[in-house]
Order: sequence, then C-alpha cells, then structure tokens
Amino acid sequence: MSASKVFVARLANTPVYDPDGDRVGKLRDLIVNYRSAHSPRVNGILVELLGATRKLVFVSMKEVTSIGSSQLIVRWEENEQRPFEQRGEEVRVFSELLDRSGTLRDTGVRGVIEDISIIEDDAGDWSVGQLYVRLPRTSLSLFGKAPTQYVTWDEIDLDLDPEGDTPATQFLTAHSEMGPSDLADALLELPEDRRLGIVEELPDARLADVLEEMYEDDQVVIIQHLDENRAAGVLDHMQPDDAADLVGRLDAKTTEALLALMEPEEAEDVRMLLEFEPNTAGGLMTTDPIVVSPDATVAEALVLIRRTEIAPALATAVFVTASPYEVPTGRYLGLVHFQRLLRYPPHERVGSILDKRIEPAHTTTMDVDVVRSLARYDLVILPVVDDEERLVGVITVDDVLDHILPDDWRSVPTERYPETGLIQLPTIDSGGALG
Repeated sequence: MSASKVFVARLANTPVYDPDGDRVGKLRDLIVNYRSAHSPRVNGILVELLGATRKLVFVSMKEVTSIGSSQLIVRWEENEQRPFEQRGEEVRVFSELLDRSGTLRDTGVRGVIEDISIIEDDAGDWSVGQLYVRLPRTSLSLFGKAPTQYVTWDEIDLDLDPEGDTPATQFLTAHSEMGPSDLADALLELPEDRRLGIVEELPDARLADVLEEMYEDDQVVIIQHLDENRAAGVLDHMQPDDAADLVGRLDAKTTEALLALMEPEEAEDVRMLLEFEPNTAGGLMTTDPIVVSPDATVAEALVLIRRTEIAPALATAVFVTASPYEVPTGRYLGLVHFQRLLRYPPHERVGSILDKRIEPAHTTTMDVDVVRSLARYDLVILPVVDDEERLVGVITVDDVLDHILPDDWRSVPTERYPETGLIQLPTIDSGGALG
C-alpha cells in the first residue's frame, strides 16, 4: 500500500484502475464497521463500474494496492465483483458519517464531521483515525471560517440515527469484537426470529465464519432462510469442507441450485468433497493447503504463510508437489513445517528440506486412523492424497475436533461431569470404529 494515512473526503469520485492501468470505475464510498471498543474498521471501498448500469461493487481493502490523490489501484481480477448489499454493522463514510453532528466529550461543544482519516497498521488493516470537525462560530463576525478541530473517535459522541440504528445494528456493534465462535454462541442464545433478523444484516464473510462454528442443524435453518443468491455468496466464503458438510444436509435440488450460483472454483471444490464418505479422510479434509514447488525458496514459503486470510492451522506447514500446484496437484513430494522453515536461510530451496517421514492419508482412510496419525506424530495437519498420489487436501486438528466432539458440545452444561466439567468424547472400540 502506498499510503498509511489518508483523509477520505478528497477521494470522492476518484478513478479506480487495475494493475494494468485499465480504468474499472470510480470511488463512490468507503465501508466501515462500527466496533464496540475501538474506532471503526475499514472494510473496503465501493466502486461504481463504468457504463450505463452504474453498478456498485464492493472491493476489500486488502485488494487496494495504492491510494493516491488522483487514482486508486486495486487487484481487480481477484475481486469477487458482486453487487454491494449493505449489512447491519456496515456504515458508508460519505453517506452516513460525513456531515453527521456530534458532541465533544471534554467540552460539550457540538460540531459537524467534515472529513475523516483512515490509517493502516502494521498488519495491513485499516481503521478510522482522526476526525476533522467543524465547530460553531465563536464571534458574531460574518467573515472568516468557523473554527475546526481534529479529534479521535473516542473523543466525540455522534448523534444517533433512530431509523438507521436498528436493533440488529445495535446487537452487531455490541458484539463486533467477538470471535466467530463466541458470536455463534451469542446468536444461538437468541429466539430464532431474532437470530434470523440479525443474520440478514451480517456481511457474507462474517456470517460464513459464524456458520462454520455452528452445529449443522442450526446452519441448515439459517442457510434455508436466506435467498439462494445470498446463500451461495455465504457458501463461497466458507471453507470448502464446511460448505460441503452444510450443503450435504440439504435436498438434492437445493444443493444443485446453490452450487450453480457459487463461484465456479469454490463449487468445484465442494462437489469433489461431496463424493467422499463423511467418516473418511476425503470427507474430513479441506482443499485449501499452501502448495509450493520444490524450487520455491524458504522466503517465498514464509510469505505465503504470513497471509492474514490463511487459517492458523493451515499456516503450520507448506506442501511440496510436482506441477500443477492447485489441488488436485501433481505428485505429492512432502511437507515442510513452519518451524523448520525458520531454521534455514531465506534462499534455501524447500525441496531440499522436506520432511518425508509423515505418511499422507488416502482419501479412503477411515477417520479413526486419521485421529491416530495426528496423535502418534503430534501433528496439527495431515496431507491427503488420491490413487495417483496427488495432493487433494489436508486435514487439520480443527477438522478432527469438529468431527469427534458430540453434536451438542456447545450446549452441554458442566453438570454432565460436575466433578471435572469435561464432556465425554467418542471412544475407539476394538473394531477400530469411533463410538
């Protein structure tokens, strides 16, 4: 990113270009999320596409590579280019924040927000910084401008919008700092009609994260409540294995309709996973491993691991294969754990430091044998190959825990085992089955 602090009012109608220099549209607004304990997080920008349709498309801030006074550059091909639908905790900066009145907490003086700055932190995340506030005139003179002041988000109380600040908005703002698992618990404690009303206001990516933390029966109720286009958009954001588990519980007609509306690459992964039995390695795996060639360097592998969108469990290792490097890959060669990468110089080739001791699971390997492999070798991730020795996915500890925990593990009180507070896990019987 070329700038780490930007005042946004001057960006209105700024041309937006792709990395090749082709203009794709112009900036119409910025989208932020209110948070309960911090200044709003900047989610992305709204781009009005060229042409007569005046279609508004959301672009995540992670795809914005440059912000200048005369142009913005975005990774356009990597953007989903879906029409924008505003959700409950999302706020438009130009439409809903600029020109809003508020009261300064230290003096009680009222002012109007004329501009805001957005700042980027070391992790590449953007949030609202200072607010440029116009204050009332202090003299009777008709000449000169009214005084101004820079304030931070926590130094001003904004006037509430009684129509825009719905109960769903209030709930989502109050719970904005929660992780997906905790938010899932909070939603499940609500009456169903209230829960579904809040779900309608959640952004697709946030809802996908929350659904992944819910029991499948609750997932089904929510996904069936959404219209098919919205449901497909949420499934696109879910991990392929979680999306496959969810659509696998729907009737065949609904499943096929949703898969047809999903992004082709995401739908292809889900279709592949649906072919496997749920109690096999193929049914447990996810299809998003970090795959590199033997000639990739340690430095290149670490860059891939550092990406913020990579789940922690998936970032514990890189998998080395022959070409192609998208699942299903070429022949599986081995893996390199993150800790091992840190022990070698940046220029070292990963093909020379492979850990070949770990046998991959086959897609037909039973779940009990997967659990045993993870436990025997103290692993948090296990590769899965097909009959042609191609890497087709990986199984993480998270996948296994979701599989072996009781269906009602979230709601089971500690009274089940009051002396320990533990929940009974499935056992492995003498026949090698999970029970």
